[in-house]
Amino acid sequence: MQFELNEEQRMVQRTVREFVQKELYPLEQDYLRNDREGRPGIKEEQIRKLQLKAKEAGFWGINTPEKYGGADLDPIMTTIINIELAKTFIPFTFGGDADNILYNCNEEQKKKYLIPAINGEKRACFALTEPGAGSDARNIKTTAVKEGNEWVLNGEKVFISRGLYADFAMVFAVTEKEKGGKGGVTCFLVDRDMGWRSEQIQTMDDWAVASLIFEHVRVPEENILGELGHGFELALSWITMGRIKIGAWSVGAAERLLSMGIEYANARVAFGNAISEYQAIQWMIADSAVEIEASKLLVLQAAYMASKKRDARRQYASIAKLFGSNMVHTVVDRVLQIHGGMGVTKELPIERWYRTVRKYRVFEGTDEILRRTIAQNLIKEHVKVGESL
Repeated sequence: MQFELNEEQRMVQRTVREFVQKELYPLEQDYLRNDREGRPGIKEEQIRKLQLKAKEAGFWGINTPEKYGGADLDPIMTTIINIELAKTFIPFTFGGDADNILYNCNEEQKKKYLIPAINGEKRACFALTEPGAGSDARNIKTTAVKEGNEWVLNGEKVFISRGLYADFAMVFAVTEKEKGGKGGVTCFLVDRDMGWRSEQIQTMDDWAVASLIFEHVRVPEENILGELGHGFELALSWITMGRIKIGAWSVGAAERLLSMGIEYANARVAFGNAISEYQAIQWMIADSAVEIEASKLLVLQAAYMASKKRDARRQYASIAKLFGSNMVHTVVDRVLQIHGGMGVTKELPIERWYRTVRKYRVFEGTDEILRRTIAQNLIKEHVKVGESL
């Protein structure tokens, strides 16, 4: 058993940590000020400028294959990076990437969609969730009906990240109702100028999501991504990596929050002592530390399983996401409690983080659907207890 990061992993971790501390931490106060005054926390052009700066340090296309100019880092290295990026609430990601399912494009589609997405010339969004199909994704109602050499799409998608400004969407629609999710759902690459529109959905933080409306949107036959009827397999592949990412975000955010809690507890004096000397505070710190370490091991295990293609049932990704998202929700609550009245003000980032991490328990699989997935895998013996090692 090897629990240490190798030298390359440590170097990447150290470099990303330094980038976050040097380039992103200084933006936090301006972000909070903008948030208090009802303005966007950070402008898109600022993020783009930072992405280009990171590119100079070699952080560009971290998951993109080398033949497309990327670093092609494995899930473990990607997880290490996501943990570090999550130590700030500045919504930053390294540039030069594309959604993993876009690598299923054929050669013509790669020229039109994949390469522009990698280069930042086109923005994509993943459109699966619907008003009546969130956790039960197989219940999607958006239809695609064949008419000559085109497919006509009708339906609505909701809570779509990047949906407000995407140039094209990866849209999942029913092409054969009788088969449903077992061979009857297809993924289409749908340009905005083909006729769909987006409407913003207001959320409890600045998570920019939208409804996508499709009314008789005509999509050419050649815009099918992957194989006809096999879109649901693509969707599950996308979701698996999303769950590991949220687990990593949970660890990173919790580590930063706990550090803030410890710093404040050492500085705040009550009844003649630093509050860190009181058992009530010490137990919150100790419990948080234990839960963070457990979550870190779970998310790294999930990343390892993904790198070895050993998580076909999404068991370990689901476990990491379920435990991690609940862990960070508990940690931010404790840290807010340690800060007392200051914790609920918008002068500090804690209440903002509180709103942000709460959604981790909802998107990419609710707590309830993850428990269902984990239990069914065990009950049906797709996964056996104790077989991960």
